Amino acid sequence: MSPTATRASGVSATSASRFRDRALARRRRPWLRALGAVLTTALLAGAGWVVGWTDVLGVHDVRVSGVSGAEREAVRELVTVPEGTPLVRVDPAAVESDVRERVTVAEVSVRRSWPRALSVEVVPRTAAIVVKNPRGRLQVVDATGVAFGTVRKAPEGVPVVTATGSAAMTPEALTTALTLLRELPEDLAGSVSAVTVSSANLATFTLQDRKVVWGGADEPRLKIRVLRSLLTTKASTIDVSAPMTPVTR
Repeated sequence: MSPTATRASGVSATSASRFRDRALARRRRPWLRALGAVLTTALLAGAGWVVGWTDVLGVHDVRVSGVSGAEREAVRELVTVPEGTPLVRVDPAAVESDVRERVTVAEVSVRRSWPRALSVEVVPRTAAIVVKNPRGRLQVVDATGVAFGTVRKAPEGVPVVTATGSAAMTPEALTTALTLLRELPEDLAGSVSAVTVSSANLATFTLQDRKVVWGGADEPRLKIRVLRSLLTTKASTIDVSAPMTPVTR
């Protein structure tokens, strides 16, 4: 056989071999793709099972921040998620709702803290006033008018208001007292004593040995302007509950 014929035969054999390899590869591709899809599905299913149905990524710690001591423990007890519950199956909104049932909690935020914890961030209520209720107990009230606890002694710097009856302990009545104390300017507030609330429409206080009938929470700025004007008189009682028609005696 001539060298040319030999080379042609070799080229032909090589080409045939490559053709067979490509044909085999084409026939294998569908099987390889199917196998890859099966393996991927199996991996995803396994991962989903681990994440959603085992305690590998479950709740093993509840971290409460924003409060300390007994208050932190009390909040912790309100988180009733069983230990080991997969984090992905925890409903943060439901946990927040449970924690908000505690009256001392103003705001709460719950989030998943991967891989195995639940974080509960609490904003506690703070005292804006202390109310001496009809039974003589001192109750702390926040800036929204919510009474959230009792104390033996008013915290330093927190005003004390006397409630004269059950109607004085409603949120609306407490809001009246809060509005009064919040709106009074510093030069008048420093001389205020004996703040009393009877209902949402009746709060009174003593100012420079004079009794002031404040009324309800409406029109506080107008009441202050009228009060300033009437303090120049010799009246022992100044009624600004209806500031457009004030009364003195």
